[in-house]
Amino acid sequence: MLLRHIRYLLAVVEHGNFTRAAEALYVSQPTLSQQIKQIEELLGTQLLDRSGRTVYTTDAGQVYIDYARRALRELDAGRRAIHDVSDLTRGTLRLATTPTFTSYLVGPLIARFNRRHPDIALHIIEMPLDAVEVALLEDHVDIGIAFSTARSTEIECQPLFIEKLSVVVGRQHPFAKRSATISASDLGKEPLALLTADFATRMHVDAYLQKQRVAPKIVIEANTINAIVEIIRHGNVVTILPYATARENEALQDIPLLPPLPHRTVALLRRKGGYQSTACTAFAELAEASLSVRPDSATQGTADAKSRAIESLSPATPASNVYLAR
Repeated sequence: MLLRHIRYLLAVVEHGNFTRAAEALYVSQPTLSQQIKQIEELLGTQLLDRSGRTVYTTDAGQVYIDYARRALRELDAGRRAIHDVSDLTRGTLRLATTPTFTSYLVGPLIARFNRRHPDIALHIIEMPLDAVEVALLEDHVDIGIAFSTARSTEIECQPLFIEKLSVVVGRQHPFAKRSATISASDLGKEPLALLTADFATRMHVDAYLQKQRVAPKIVIEANTINAIVEIIRHGNVVTILPYATARENEALQDIPLLPPLPHRTVALLRRKGGYQSTACTAFAELAEASLSVRPDSATQGTADAKSRAIESLSPATPASNVYLAR
C-alpha cells in the first residue's frame, strides 16, 4: 500500500463524495474508486458505505481512518525533522494564537524572534482556543499561545504569565478623569462595547457580570480587538480588555474595578509527545524567558511586571518571512 492510497481514502471521507474528492485530488473518479477498492481488498474489509448519496465510513473504516491520520501526522513530522536544522539557519515555525494576544503580545514577541533567527519562516494563524487545540492535535501548527484552560488531555500547557482584565475607556470619557475605583453596579450603568460571544474574553466578562448580578447595557459588539479599541478611542463607551492592551495605547485609560475582574493564565500549548523542531524549542524558550512572571498573586504588580516584559520586546523590526493568516 502506498501513501497515495491513504490520502485518497482520507479525501473521500473528508468530502463525503467520490466526485468532489476526485476533483480535489485532480484524478478521475474511476481512478479514485479503483484505488479505494484496492485498499479494501488488501485489508479484507469494506471501509466505506457507498449505499447513499453521501459516502460514510463503516465501523471498520472509522477505526482504520483514525490510525491512518495518526500515521500521516507522524510521517509529516518525520519529514520536518529531516529538514530541521539545529543551528536555526533554516526552518519553519507554525504558530497559532487566540486573537486577544495579537493586539499586544504576538507582534513584539515575533519581532524579537525574527531578529534572533531571521532565516526561520514564521506562519501565524489567529483562531479561537478550541481551534488551537484541534490544530495542534492534527499537527497543523507546532505551538500555540492561548489560555491554559485546554480541554484535551493530549495538550501540554506551559504557563507564561497571569493576564489581568481591565475596564478600559478613551481619554475623553468621564471615568478617565477620576482616580477612584468604580463598582460593578457603576459599570452596569455605562454603555458597553464588547467582543462577540465567541471570544474567551467575552465569556469571562459575561460570567463576571452574571456573578455580580449586573445587567449590562451592551450597545456595540465587534469580532476584532482593533475595532473595539478604535471605538473606545473615538467614542464615549466602555469596554473590558486585557490590561496590557490599555498600557500599549496612549489613547486608552484603564480603570480600577471592585470587585476585580477575573485573571487568567496565558500559556504555550503543544501536543504531548509531538515532534518539536529546533525552531519551536527556540521560540518556547524565548517566550518563557521574556514573559514568565512568577504568579505569586494576581495583583496589579504582577500585571505591571508582565506589561514591562512585553514592552521590553519592542521595538519591532521589519520581518520578511512572517506570514499572518486568519
